[in-house]
Formats: sequence, structure tokens, C-alpha cells
Amino acid sequence: MSDPAGVLHLTGPVLVDDARVEPEGWVVGGRITFERPRHSGEVTEVAGIVVPGLVDVHCHVGIDSGGATESDIAVKQAEIDRDAGTLLIRDAGSALDTSFVHDRGDLPRLIRAARFIARPRRYLRHFAREIEPDQLTSVAVEEARKGDGWIKLIADWIDRDLGDLAPLWTPSQLTDALAAVHRTGARATAHTFAEEAVQPLLDAGIDCIEHGTGMTEAHMRVAAERGIPVVPTLLQVDNFVAHAAAAEAKFPAYAARMRAMHERRYDQVRAFHEAGVPLLVGTDAGGTLGHGLLPVEAAEMVRAGVPPAEVVAAASWRARAFLGADTLTEGARADLVAYDADPREDIAALAHPAHVVLRGRRVAGS
Repeated sequence: MSDPAGVLHLTGPVLVDDARVEPEGWVVGGRITFERPRHSGEVTEVAGIVVPGLVDVHCHVGIDSGGATESDIAVKQAEIDRDAGTLLIRDAGSALDTSFVHDRGDLPRLIRAARFIARPRRYLRHFAREIEPDQLTSVAVEEARKGDGWIKLIADWIDRDLGDLAPLWTPSQLTDALAAVHRTGARATAHTFAEEAVQPLLDAGIDCIEHGTGMTEAHMRVAAERGIPVVPTLLQVDNFVAHAAAAEAKFPAYAARMRAMHERRYDQVRAFHEAGVPLLVGTDAGGTLGHGLLPVEAAEMVRAGVPPAEVVAAASWRARAFLGADTLTEGARADLVAYDADPREDIAALAHPAHVVLRGRRVAGS
């Protein structure tokens, strides 16, 4: 995508971060500026409250319920996310090599975690790189080098011999693997439902936690103190009732635990917030969930008791800061969404973007 020839006038306000709101701004050559440009050509007004492009930090481009998709399906998934205002995706594991998205200027920026890492028969079929435990360190380093600074571990899943959730790795295996990943300059996130898997992850130096349904108050205190974000994925947790029903006959202990975690899902997210745990917004799109659902996930977090302004920040500039991406600072790439109503006051506004601007070009809107 070439730089746009015209200038966009953001009539504002423009939300830059927690501390900074600009009354207006401009997009010139695909970049943000807060100095009125000297420009004699066409200027297009973009009205509404402007937010840095939304961030889905738990999204899977290039997979569906059967595993890897064709690349054209992955493109359609990314387009759906883009049109809903998601302009940055941390792809939390994919069976498809989606590095080609980097060359597509019409798609959201993608930060890839390469392939999920799991053990045989301890995760969804066709999704993960399935390895033996003694391979964890070497494979984690390989996946770190394939991705864009992240890896994704499956930390717990049902153990069919036990009939319940159980960790996949020993504490020492996690410690060795995460130390090696960190030496490459990459970071690690982990899928975890079960309480038993959390403390070993914290002890090993995990950088982010997905779902976190089994985290205790003690775990939350540690995460808050260390600034380790949790991505609650409430839309995915809402599926726990179905998972429990499907497993009831063979695995009653697992079914009971999944139902209990579902019942307390909103209490859990509210507890994260009250404990000071950094929260980020992720849909877990791909697999069983569709794309473009970030506004719905955000609304679920508000329903759990997180203030709308906090959710908007978590879904935008705070997530960008965590991932090392630009927000709407002077000279930054113009990835932004404008809304007629302020989503910090009514989270439902996130579902109705008036303008979606990607790399300085308006690509979608109501």
C-alpha cells in the first residue's frame, strides 16, 4: 500500500495514552502529526473520538477447527479483524506460517508466536507442535526464532489417564525453556486453565498468561507485583459449559472443574482488576471462535466489572506499549479508529467504528 496523497484532519479528540489527549491531529504521508500541516491539496476530515488501533493480543490467524487454513482464508480472517478496528494482532499460535502477512499493507500488523508447543495427545489435534518434555527447551528456542519475539506454550490440558486438567511440563523444564527463550530476546506466553500450572509458570518467569481461570489470589498478587498481564478471553471461557457437557460421561472431575470455572468467570476477572493485575484484551479467535469479536470481548470485560475506560486502554495504547508498538505519538504510523461516541463511557461504541484508518488510509467504517 503506497502512502496516501491527501491529508486527513482528525477533528478529535485524539487519545494518545493514559496521560495525553490531543484536541486534534493530522495524518500526512501515512504518519501522525499534531502540527497543522502546510498543505494546499485535499484535506479529508475524520470526525469522532480517535483511539490508537485496537489490539487483539490473543488471536489465531490461519487456523480453524480443523487446524491450518489456506492462506486466502487467513487473509479473510485478518480483514474481518481489521474492519472491526483491530489493527494490531499478537497471533498467539498458529498451525499456518503467516509471515506472509508482514508484506500485506492492507492487513493488520501481525506479531507472531509461531507454532503452539504441546505434548502428544495433550492439546487440540492439528494445532500444536507436539513434542516430548525433554525437547521443550530446544523447541522453544526454535519457535522463538521463527516467530516475531513470542512463543506460546500449552501449560495444562486434560490428562485422560487422570481424568482432569494437569500440567504438561515440570517446573524445571519450564525454567530451562523460558531462560533459553529470554536469551534469544523473545518472550513467552502460556495457555493455562488449571490452578496447578500457574505457580511453575510464575516461578519460571512467564511474560504473559492466557485465560488464567485457575489463578488464586496469591497468584494474582505476584502477577500484579511483576506486571505480568493476563488475557481473560471471556468469550472462550463461556464455552466451558459445552466442554464440560461433552466430557461428563468419561471425565466427571474435569467436567466439574470446567463448570466451576465458568460459573465464577466474571468474579475472576473482577478479582484480577481489583488486585492490580494488568489486563489485556484477546478474543481467542480461530478454532471455535470467529474473528472480529474484540468489541464483544471488551463488553464482556466491562460486564465483569472492569470500568470501560480501563478496557479501552487495555485494548489500545496499553497493549501497544506492552508489545512495543507505536501509539498515536508524533510521527507514528497512522493506525487508528474513530468513534462517534466515546467508548470510555459506553463500551458498546467499540462495535460501531465510524472510521478505521490503517497506515494512513481509511479502510472501513460505518
